[in-house]
Amino acid sequence: MVAVDTHAKAPARSKRLIGFLERDPTNLQLIGDAAAAAMDEGAPEVALALMDRYAAIAPLPPSLLNLKGIAALKQGRYGDAAEVFEALLAGNPDDCAVRFNLAWSRSMLEDFEGASKVLDDPTIDAVPGAAVLKVRALHHLGRLDEALELGDRQLGSSPGNAELVGALAAVAIDAGKIDVARRFGVAAGDNAEGLSTLGMLALGDEQVDESIALFDRALGAHPDNARALLGRGLALLATGDEAAAASYIDRAAERFGSHLGSWVAAGWVYYVLGDYPASRARFERALALDDTFAETQGGLAALDIVDGQIESARRRTQVALRLDRKCFGGALAMSQLMVLDGNEKGAERVRNTALNAPIGLNGQTIAQAVAGFGRAGRVKPGGR
Repeated sequence: MVAVDTHAKAPARSKRLIGFLERDPTNLQLIGDAAAAAMDEGAPEVALALMDRYAAIAPLPPSLLNLKGIAALKQGRYGDAAEVFEALLAGNPDDCAVRFNLAWSRSMLEDFEGASKVLDDPTIDAVPGAAVLKVRALHHLGRLDEALELGDRQLGSSPGNAELVGALAAVAIDAGKIDVARRFGVAAGDNAEGLSTLGMLALGDEQVDESIALFDRALGAHPDNARALLGRGLALLATGDEAAAASYIDRAAERFGSHLGSWVAAGWVYYVLGDYPASRARFERALALDDTFAETQGGLAALDIVDGQIESARRRTQVALRLDRKCFGGALAMSQLMVLDGNEKGAERVRNTALNAPIGLNGQTIAQAVAGFGRAGRVKPGGR
């Protein structure tokens, strides 16, 4: 660790304690008290430097190890935090607070399987927020029914938990349980996930203005909420404002990280805008997450046609429709190949009418398909 001038950066109480250390530099109790004070005062870098000072004299006790893990969490050093909490849990496997902190660290590392495993029933019952964390981990893993069962069980003991209800609304809509999603969305009140779910349902019902109002409320409560960003982007796409839509959907994809549907949605928006390099970059991100997602192969097939890579387009189209015969991207690429017949201008004419005209074997427009991808796009199982 880089050396930190603890005295210069420390706030009031911890600074006073550090001053005492100048007269008694090996006083472990004083070092520990100063580290705890620095954490209380929002100075994790000072606390970590003090704990390094302690560790140079003697092994850190469990209380300071826990403090070290929390300091690492506050600094966004999730791998370091997980290492600390794993060591603590090995020594005390029944410590629910340590289990929760380890699960949080693993979730931030996108190790959702690891997070789910460490959150046992006693931890879920004992630690506020543990149920929400496990529901979200199960959601990322695609274990939607299990997430809903856990949430329903926990709501029996904490029915007013808006954060949990909002998380369950998001799970339900991805599970295709529309009535359940609507019920949870309403019950979540001003929770961003609940509002985003209601916004997606309104968008699916073609109530675009209502959906935008709901997404704006969600973003007012949580400006970085990925579902609200995605939903607002899809709603803007429905209004014809493709450029603004692309910005929102891109931000959503970055926030989601491993959500295939949002990267595919972003790819189609840039395709509609005619920015083919940007479109390909988004589809390639989706491909890196999962090369068996039909819509990714279909989108890349359509781009191959634009780039004149006709044989590659034919191969990708076959793969896309083999993976899912109702694949929108595959249907669009097939229609382009049929129109193209060796003439690239034909593909351009298809692109220009794609947003509002029914295209492909399933009769959808790109706007309709993009909205579907955003609502039901898959999340890569597991971690990084």
